[in-house]
Amino acid sequence: METPKVFESEYRFCLILWRHEPINSAELARLCKEELGWSRTTTYTVIKRLQNRGVVQNVNATVSSLYSKEDIQVAQMDEMMEKTFEGSVPAFLAAFARRQELSQEDLDEILRILKKK
Repeated sequence: METPKVFESEYRFCLILWRHEPINSAELARLCKEELGWSRTTTYTVIKRLQNRGVVQNVNATVSSLYSKEDIQVAQMDEMMEKTFEGSVPAFLAAFARRQELSQEDLDEILRILKKK
């Protein structure tokens, strides 16, 4: 099953949801007002939109995610890799390394991850 696309504002909403789920929709709307400045209707609209796309469920006013943060991040990374780097990991790593200060610890961790793969 393919992970549905989550847009930037929806992702910020999901970050709140993942920290508090399962959560009552009214409490979630309060948190979105506090953290994102959203009105209650905006929050309910986003819940409905994500529910329609199968990203979250809302059962008896209790909202929970159907995909983990990691699932969504991987799907977004896959899309970015395909769109921006034509699926080339070496091209991505070259661009990343040119723009980031990498410590020896960072490099060691990257090598450990690659070797594990």
